[in-house]
Amino acid sequence: MNATKPLLQFDIANQNIQGVPVIVVAGGSSTRMGQNKQLIGLCGVPVLVRTLKAFQHCDAVSNIILVAANDTLLQYQTLCESYMLTKVSDIVEGGNNRQESVLCGIKSLKADDEIVLIHDGARPLVDSEIINRVIGGLNEFDAVVPVVKVKDTIKQIDENGIVIKTVKRDDLVQVQTPQGVRVKKYLTALEGKDLNTFTDDASIFEAVGERVLTVTGDYKNIKITTPEDVAVAVAFLKEETAE
Repeated sequence: MNATKPLLQFDIANQNIQGVPVIVVAGGSSTRMGQNKQLIGLCGVPVLVRTLKAFQHCDAVSNIILVAANDTLLQYQTLCESYMLTKVSDIVEGGNNRQESVLCGIKSLKADDEIVLIHDGARPLVDSEIINRVIGGLNEFDAVVPVVKVKDTIKQIDENGIVIKTVKRDDLVQVQTPQGVRVKKYLTALEGKDLNTFTDDASIFEAVGERVLTVTGDYKNIKITTPEDVAVAVAFLKEETAE
């Protein structure tokens, strides 16, 4: 494979593996990190590689479509080849926001792919148990999200920073990825919508009145956004190694 040719799509694997496809979105600007967070090393392995390896080693996953910014396409291709991530079937250029990027990934699905998982490239500690729970939920629901209970007290404030009230946290959860959706229902729900208004995939179903199933996530399944998150992820990895 010629890694110097400025292609926008790469065919890394052509394996006919049974399972569910995954779109990994890794085209963010990493503004709060100050550098490309996908390439930060976690115990010697880049964040993005750890994320992709989680799906590579999950038997329920057929292939991975990686969505990236234009200026990282060749670099990510090299990473996938170096770490022998054979389930990565395509690396495609993303759009101007998350949902546009997801749509770019959907274009690489096979015609008979009915369901797909969508995952943040910067969530490297996802495991097969979460992945399988989301897939299982798609047997009965059109959209499934992993969640964890909110631990902290949550307060609602006004524009001046004054507390309005304390929100009952028993009814609150923190949403994670991968989120699973039925492809046709997802595309239908998106029709005529402003894609900039959605911060996750399940909220698109909520906007059209569809029910979204929640399944148990994991507090370790954090998103790498700030330098502090890197330290937390490393601590989790060292804890797993010590066990």
